[in-house]
Amino acid sequence: MSTHQTALKSPAASQAGGTTFAILLSLSFCHLLNDMMQSLVPAIYPILKEAYSLDFAQIGLITLAFQCTASLFQPLVGIYTDKRPMPYSLPIGMTSTLLGLLLMANAHSYPVILTAAAMIGLGSSVFHPEASRVARLASGGRYGFAQSLFQVGGNTGSAIGPLLAAFVVVPHGQRSLVWFSAAALLAMLILVQVGSWYGRNRVARTPVRKAGAAAGHGLSRGRVAVAILVLVALLFSKNVYTASLNSYFTFYLIERFAVPVQTAQIILFLFLGSLAAGLMIGGIVGDRVGRLPIIWFSILGALPFTLALPFANLFWTVVLAVTIGLIMSSAFAAILIYAQDLVPGRVGLVAGMFFGFSFGLGGLGAAALGELADRTSITTVYAVCAYLPLLGLLTVFLPKLPER
Repeated sequence: MSTHQTALKSPAASQAGGTTFAILLSLSFCHLLNDMMQSLVPAIYPILKEAYSLDFAQIGLITLAFQCTASLFQPLVGIYTDKRPMPYSLPIGMTSTLLGLLLMANAHSYPVILTAAAMIGLGSSVFHPEASRVARLASGGRYGFAQSLFQVGGNTGSAIGPLLAAFVVVPHGQRSLVWFSAAALLAMLILVQVGSWYGRNRVARTPVRKAGAAAGHGLSRGRVAVAILVLVALLFSKNVYTASLNSYFTFYLIERFAVPVQTAQIILFLFLGSLAAGLMIGGIVGDRVGRLPIIWFSILGALPFTLALPFANLFWTVVLAVTIGLIMSSAFAAILIYAQDLVPGRVGLVAGMFFGFSFGLGGLGAAALGELADRTSITTVYAVCAYLPLLGLLTVFLPKLPER
């Protein structure tokens, strides 16, 4: 019997399904608001660089301060909430993001900027693992679709951030960041409702989750550990390259093609928009064809385009950046669901660890690439990063898991 027929025969099931989809949309929208506010920070790097006479290494350290708090705390949050779920931790995490944004808007020194970035990262460390857990709970078994819908909100927010920076923050200055506190307050109100739904449904759906966890996959702990290490290496490849574009692409466009700041921000918006589109496509296709084919395509498939980027003119640089974004982003949901199937029953830990690795590896990459740009040139960064997708060959060491 089809899902549609089942829904028609069971009004209760239809109502539950509608509620679940509403929760996924709410999480995705709050993820959009959360990551929009976070993406304002790298989007105003050119303003901070000029106002405080920062070099590229100091710019990289701002990214590192943000990414490290997010990366270090996310697995800890996941471990804790696997044992003691906290339905209302989501609005609490958003409060840290709000305070960090307000502090960034009023910062008058480099140490305060670093502190503000760290507070925004701390908000992410609470939001991402718990929101990922709720998305899986509300997925109805379509894990890839649910994670992609949740993630596409974040990527859309990341894409909108530079556009808002170009037309709001750049003309009105650093203090205009305070205007975006309204987005944090809106997200907090929605997340209170999501937390209420989570509290009501968590106990009722626990037996289903435990049954899935008990099924297992028959792999030894050593094989699971190797697979996790491979996934981390693949995230390293994807996120360091993405960090090179998030943090320095505007500088690259300004230096190489002499485009104005606002034009560079619009091009960055196109790249970040391609990340959102690729993520959604990858999640939907992954539910149909399996996780491994998507992982293979996403990492290794970007190689020809990353190799061509350093030699392209402005038009083809934009085309290649958008293509790279579409391909590279398509694997994140597949990697996360594959990891959750490797370690069943530990949704919070896996989500926290892999979201944490995403932030941490991106932050470390941004700091290292900033140092490389200072010692050589910004164009050298993209010549070196072009070879990162070769790590996609490590996918051969991932075992095939039974599809659920």
